[in-house]
Amino acid sequence: MVFSSITFLYYFLPITLLLYIILPKRFKNSILLIASLFFYFYGEPKYIFVLVFSCIFNYYYGKIMEKTKGRLKTCLLVFNLFVNFGILFYFKYFHFFLENVNYLFHTNFIPGFIVMPIGISFFTFQATSYVIDIYRGKVKSAKSVFAFATYLSLFPQLIAGPIVRYETIAEELENRHTTAKLFSDGVKRFIVGLSKKVLLANVLGEFTNSLLSLSSQSVLSYWLQAISNSLQIYLDFSGYSDMAIGLGLLFGFQFLENFNYPFIAHSITDFWRRWHISLSSWFRDYIYIPLGGSKKGNFRRYINIFIVWMTTGLWHGASWNFIFWGVYFAFFLIMEKTFLLKCLNKHKAFGHFYTLFVVIISFILFNIPSLRDFGYFLKNMFGLGNIEFSNIGTFYYFRNYIGVLFFSVLTSIPFFPFLKKKLKELKYIHFFSYLEPIFYIILLIVSTAFIVDESFNPFLYFRF
Repeated sequence: MVFSSITFLYYFLPITLLLYIILPKRFKNSILLIASLFFYFYGEPKYIFVLVFSCIFNYYYGKIMEKTKGRLKTCLLVFNLFVNFGILFYFKYFHFFLENVNYLFHTNFIPGFIVMPIGISFFTFQATSYVIDIYRGKVKSAKSVFAFATYLSLFPQLIAGPIVRYETIAEELENRHTTAKLFSDGVKRFIVGLSKKVLLANVLGEFTNSLLSLSSQSVLSYWLQAISNSLQIYLDFSGYSDMAIGLGLLFGFQFLENFNYPFIAHSITDFWRRWHISLSSWFRDYIYIPLGGSKKGNFRRYINIFIVWMTTGLWHGASWNFIFWGVYFAFFLIMEKTFLLKCLNKHKAFGHFYTLFVVIISFILFNIPSLRDFGYFLKNMFGLGNIEFSNIGTFYYFRNYIGVLFFSVLTSIPFFPFLKKKLKELKYIHFFSYLEPIFYIILLIVSTAFIVDESFNPFLYFRF
């Protein structure tokens, strides 16, 4: 079940909200737990046992960890990591591992048919951070297995993030209040995310597919594919995060922000402070800093960056293009830490264009599994493939989708928050407050119409 579906919008969510509101406080977590397990079961009935096992195993492991001291505590942590990441490895990476073993040693191991459970990367990272934080003494274990299961399976962020740490919502699990303002903010945030996903990201996906199907490609068509695809990935994932944060507010949870307009960044370092914040901060706190961070000299620092980003690439998928994607970013981050960042901070206009260029190229690598096809794409993109700069087909689709591209760019920068702020500062602020709810209602109606009408409605990050 995806958020941008009629089933979720007009059946699952209203029923869950109604039960949540009318039942007494002591039943609210139970309603969320049942709804979340049903939500997951609806989309992944075969592997719900993986999620349930993770809930039970990590809860009781956290309890044992809390009462243990010394070297045994460290041994327990190592075993927990082995189990959690062992399960993730089997479902997500085992097939890839055997493929490479077969290639290197000319063997013929057959892994069988393995389906990756939806959201396993997200809930595994959440469960692992919970146990590590107990080990570090940062949090106390959950009061009950049901409270922990509610946290780990919470449907707003279950299958595509953001990665919510237990310490962020530990207090809210036991004691939270949904005020009228929080509820209103949640509804608005959800509708904004839904609109970004349905009205922009999905349409950009159709635009990219139309360009891919052209019988005669051009330099411009390759550039448009690259730009459209980058915007689509951002709007798809940030739209999902907006919806998750909005849903959290409806039920009294205040999740941390996951995106902060990454396309206005002036360096790759700045970009990764703004893009998928919950993931980059997870790797920083649980891998980069434990490896020594930047405290053991520059050489060790660069090795740590390389390890973290190769792991980040591998987290996104069991394929060499994802690993090279991570190494690609590691290269630019090391360059910036070495000498480039001072120049980029001083000349931010140059830094902004440099960042956009690096990121757009990165998303080509992100989406093309074959390095040969990646090289072919770049060759044509830069006019080295003996193709014309533009043609009638390219211009036809560009003309048809230019409005969507324009609004996608405006949505990817802080234009609308700036416009909203200026409107509120005007003399007719009360008039604006009347128009605002009408605007959100129209967005919801139009988004619903698009959902009913279109067949292209994937969530790109479900595969991770």
